[in-house]
Amino acid sequence: MRSWGKIIFITFLLIATYFIVDIGRYFIYPNLAYLKKNRPPKTAFMQYRENVWQKKGIKRKITNIWVPLSRVSPYVMKAVIIAEDDKFWSHDGFDFEAMQKALEKDIKKKKFNAGGSTISQQLAKNLYLSPAKNPVRKIKEAILTWRMERQLSKRRIMELYLNVVEWGDGIFGIEAAARKNYGKGAAELTAHEAATLAAVIPNPRRYKPNGTSRYVENQSERIYQIMVRRGIVIPEYDDVISEKDENNSETSVKEKAAQGEQSTSSEPLNTENKKHP
Repeated sequence: MRSWGKIIFITFLLIATYFIVDIGRYFIYPNLAYLKKNRPPKTAFMQYRENVWQKKGIKRKITNIWVPLSRVSPYVMKAVIIAEDDKFWSHDGFDFEAMQKALEKDIKKKKFNAGGSTISQQLAKNLYLSPAKNPVRKIKEAILTWRMERQLSKRRIMELYLNVVEWGDGIFGIEAAARKNYGKGAAELTAHEAATLAAVIPNPRRYKPNGTSRYVENQSERIYQIMVRRGIVIPEYDDVISEKDENNSETSVKEKAAQGEQSTSSEPLNTENKKHP
């Protein structure tokens, strides 16, 4: 009996040591200071997605286009904060009220979904961890978030997040999402488009910003209306701007067409001049 007791004790000790080392290393690893001025390498989520494709025999590549925050529509940042982390500018990485509500929902459903994550927590998970939903991963995420909030500015955290978050199966970052879904750069996204993309973030491979999801339509409208109430969006101004853009595009098309007619009509005149000097 004593030998079995020793075996159980040693086994428990080894397991405890493993978890302590596995979790504790995140207090010093990775080097988060590197992210202050450098783009992150391929994220853990990108690698995870590639591994899934490889196992399924799917030949596909990650689409990710880095863009500085100055070249992202201000509507995008506002919409994402409303949708994902409304206290982003004021908290230190954790929204304990949101976490408590998420925990209460988990207890009722008897499932561990671990909702209520802030943008900083989501960034830590996307960069270095896996999508696994378990307490050990959440502890690692908390350590990384705590370090990140102390080493990076809020602006840098937002810039990193918008460039690495998934917006579709293999579509990472706001620039790739804008080009894929709207045929334009992130800087040109409208308030409605920004709200729609923000609504997709919770489950980007399930929710589509193409009008086929009722959830996305309802959620994006809710986000948009909050933007209007807060004065972020003035609908009348947006309507005028969109009308100007349409008029400008129509004018440019007409001008090009007119130039084409002029160049076509000028060719026979030049030919006549050459024949009759």
